[in-house]
Amino acid sequence: MTRVKKLYRLTHKIPGTMYLWLAILIFGFSSAITRKLTEIGAQNLIGDRNPISLCNVLFVGNLCALLVTIPIYWRQWKPANLRQLSKRDWISLTVVAILSGALAPGLIFQALAITGVNNVILIGRLEPPLTLAFSVWLLRERVTKWQIGGAIAAFIGVSLTIVLQPSTQAMMSMGSLKLGLGEILTAIGALAVSVSTIIGKKHLSHVPLGIYSIFRNTLGTIIFFCIALGLYGKEHFMDVFSPFLWQWMLVYGAFIVVLGQFLWIKGLRTSTVSTASLIGSFTPIIGIIAAFLLLNEVPTQAQYIGGGLILAGIFLSQVGIQRQTSPTITSPQSSSTQVEQQIEMGMGFKGM
Repeated sequence: MTRVKKLYRLTHKIPGTMYLWLAILIFGFSSAITRKLTEIGAQNLIGDRNPISLCNVLFVGNLCALLVTIPIYWRQWKPANLRQLSKRDWISLTVVAILSGALAPGLIFQALAITGVNNVILIGRLEPPLTLAFSVWLLRERVTKWQIGGAIAAFIGVSLTIVLQPSTQAMMSMGSLKLGLGEILTAIGALAVSVSTIIGKKHLSHVPLGIYSIFRNTLGTIIFFCIALGLYGKEHFMDVFSPFLWQWMLVYGAFIVVLGQFLWIKGLRTSTVSTASLIGSFTPIIGIIAAFLLLNEVPTQAQYIGGGLILAGIFLSQVGIQRQTSPTITSPQSSSTQVEQQIEMGMGFKGM
C-alpha cells in the first residue's frame, strides 16, 4: 500500500467536526494575520513604501488563491456547463463578484487600516442578522423566535460596539451621534456580503462551486484593482511584484484562503449544517484571541459590552437552528452555492 493511499484512508477517519474546527481556527486568525503582515512590511520598506500594504495583500492574496483553486476546479469550466447558465445567472454572478469579491473585501481591508481588528470582527457580525432579515423579507424563509431574538441581540451588540467607541478614533459626525469611519466601512461591507448571499441563495444555487468561486474571485480581483488604480494611481501598486511581498502572499493565499476553504468543505460533507453553524459561531471569539496574541490588542469596554450581546445573540440563534434542524438526522445535501455561503460565514469577509 502506497503512502498516498494510507494518507487518503487516514483523512477519511478524521471526524468532519475536526475539519470544521481547523477551518474556523484559520478563519478566526485571518484578520490578525493580515494586520501583522502589514506591520512586517512597515519594518521592511522599499524606499518609503510598505510592500505589504493592505491593497497589495488583497490583490496578490487573491491571485495566489486563484493559482491554487484554478487547478482544482478547472474541470467544471466545461463548455457544456457554461452553456447551461442563463443570462440572468451571469448577471447574478457579476453582481455577487462586485459585492463580495471586490466591494466588501476592499471596505474591510480599509477598515483594518484605520480601526482595531476587534472592531472589524465584532461589527462584521452584523452580516448574519442582516442576512436573516433579508431571507425572511425577500425569500419568505421561516425562522424561529430564537433566531429572531438572537438577531436582535446581535444587532444591538454591534450598535453598542459602534456608538460606545472612544472619542480618540477617527470619527464622522452624524447629528449628535459620532461614528468611527472604520466601523462604518465594516458595516457597509457586512451589508454587501449579506446582499450577495441573498442573491446567491435566490439565483445561483444550481451553479457549480468551481464556476461560482473562480468567476467571483477573478472578476472581483479585476474590479478591485481597477478601482484602486483610479483612486490611488499606478504608484500604489509599484511593489506588487516584489519577491518580499510574494513570499508572504504565497503562504497567505494557500493557507488562509485555500486550506481554510478546503477544510471547511471537507467538514461540511460529513457534518450537518447546524453543526457547521455552531462551530462557525466561534469565529469572532477566536478572532479576538488572535488579535490579543498576535497584536497585543486588548478589548475595550465597548467591545466587551457589544461582544457580550453578540455572543448572547449567537447562542440564541444556535438554539433556534438546533430546534429547526433536530428532526434531520442525515447530513444535508447542500448545493454548491450554499456550501460557498457557509464558507463566507466562517471566513468573515473572504479570509481578510
